[in-house]
Amino acid sequence: MKAKATIDHIVKWLKEYSDRSNTSGFVVGISGGIDSAVTSTLCALTGKRTIVLNMPIRQFKTEFDRSNEHIQWLLANYKNVESETVELTPVLESYEKVLIPDLQDFLTMANTRSRIRMVTLYAFATRYKLLVAGTGNKVEDFGVGFYTKYGDGGVDISPIADLYKTEVYSLAAELGVVSSIQKAKPTDGLFEDGRTDEDQIGASYPELEWAMEYIERKETYDLTPRQKHVMEIYTTRNRANKHKMNPIPVCLIPKELKS
Repeated sequence: MKAKATIDHIVKWLKEYSDRSNTSGFVVGISGGIDSAVTSTLCALTGKRTIVLNMPIRQFKTEFDRSNEHIQWLLANYKNVESETVELTPVLESYEKVLIPDLQDFLTMANTRSRIRMVTLYAFATRYKLLVAGTGNKVEDFGVGFYTKYGDGGVDISPIADLYKTEVYSLAAELGVVSSIQKAKPTDGLFEDGRTDEDQIGASYPELEWAMEYIERKETYDLTPRQKHVMEIYTTRNRANKHKMNPIPVCLIPKELKS
């Protein structure tokens, strides 16, 4: 992968999109992971106003610290970057007080965290005329649908959504993203037990990328038992999450019913 040329291409695309939309820059949620670190750095490279948010909700200290480390690195290297920490745990606790217990299962509350963060990002975006920059990569956004609908999937632009996770790591190395983030295991930070993405999905990102390319290229070679298992994981999640990846269904009314 031509990392430097890819970086230049994305930065140019981001700047031109912001200019055309008559916005002042970008707002990015920082999770302590590789995707948000790369996305925020790409936004910073445009020279346009870039606000980065650390939005802890009962966050593991290591995740919170990695987020802060990256934010401090951005502030030291880019004068156009500003940061805010918005403690959102009280907001989640408010939901816990009003939602009936039956609604507070593990997945529902994890998704609620993501949606609270989305609302916070758009508060900054609306007030300061910014674009919410998404941090999803290709496998997450178009392969297994590993994101929260109207949570981290609620964005204005997706600068790294055509890059595999392994390619995002290549960009991170070229950009000089702090080593603690480059070495950390990917996690969405939505579960209090600190589970990784691989723990949740059952396959690594390189394995999921293989499955995505196997299908796209219409490969036909014999699969190993592990490859068959990964393919089952990939296809099952892809089918189940089509509602996230496809446009919202619209009921079209026949013309004769409107006349």
